Amino acid sequence: MNAFDWGPFAANLGWAAATALAIMLGTFAIALNLDMHRIVDVAWGLAFAAVAVVTFSLSAGQGDPARRVLVTVLTVVWGLRLAVHIARRGSGHGEDPRYEAMLARARGNRNLYALRMIYLLQGALVWLVSLPVQAAQYAPRPLSELAWAGTAVWTVGLFFEGVGDAQLARFKADPANRGRIMDRGLWRLTRHPNYFGDFCVWWGLFLVACDGGWQAAAVSVVSPLVMSVLLINGSGKRLLERQMAGRPGWDAYVARTSAFFPRPPRGNR
Repeated sequence: MNAFDWGPFAANLGWAAATALAIMLGTFAIALNLDMHRIVDVAWGLAFAAVAVVTFSLSAGQGDPARRVLVTVLTVVWGLRLAVHIARRGSGHGEDPRYEAMLARARGNRNLYALRMIYLLQGALVWLVSLPVQAAQYAPRPLSELAWAGTAVWTVGLFFEGVGDAQLARFKADPANRGRIMDRGLWRLTRHPNYFGDFCVWWGLFLVACDGGWQAAAVSVVSPLVMSVLLINGSGKRLLERQMAGRPGWDAYVARTSAFFPRPPRGNR
C-alpha cells in the first residue's frame, strides 16, 4: 500500500475521541470522589499515551511499521513522564488555584460546570492535539531523514521539560529559596523551559507525521499550532506570568531572561 488510506484513518479519529473521552470521564469520577479536580492534569499525559497505543493497535497493516512504533514510543514516553511528574508535584497538596478560580465562576451545578469546562474541553484538546500521532501511524511511506529530524526536535523538548522540571523541584525543596525567583540552570535561558520543551515535543511529532507525506501533514498541522497558542498565549506562559507578576525579583528576571525561546540572559546581573 502506497497511498494514505482515509477510511481507516477516519475510523481511528472516532476511536481516538472515544479513548480521550473515556480517560476524562474516568478521571472526573475519581475527582468527584476525592473532591479535587487537579488530578485532571495527570490524566492529560495519560490520555495522549492511551490514544497513541489505541492508534497503534488499529493501524496494524496500514502505515509504515517503523513510523508506527516510533511515534507511539515518543508519545508514550512523553505522556508517562509528564503524568508521573505532575502526580509527584501535586502529592499532598490541595486543589489547584486555577481550578478553584474557575469553579468560583460557575453558575448552577459546580460539578457539571467542571465536567464541561475542564474534562470535556481537555478531552477535545487531546483528540485535536494528537492528530500528528494518529496521522503518522497511517502514513505508508518509509522513514526518512525528516522523521529523525523530528525525533531530534522531540528529544530537545523532552530534555527541556524533564531537566527544567527537575531543577525547579530541587530549587523549591530548599527552604532557603522560599520567596525567591528560580533563575538557575535552564531557567536562566528561558522563563519557561518546560513550556518550551512541550512546544518542541509537538513540533517534533508533527515533523514525524510530515515524513509520511502531505496527507498526514495537512490533517495534523493544526495540532502544533494550537499547542503553541496554548503554551504561549493561553493557559501556559501568559497565565503563569500573570500569577508571578509583583513577586520580589520578578521584574528584574523578566528584564534579563527570554520570555520563551532560550537565549543567554541579558547583561551579567
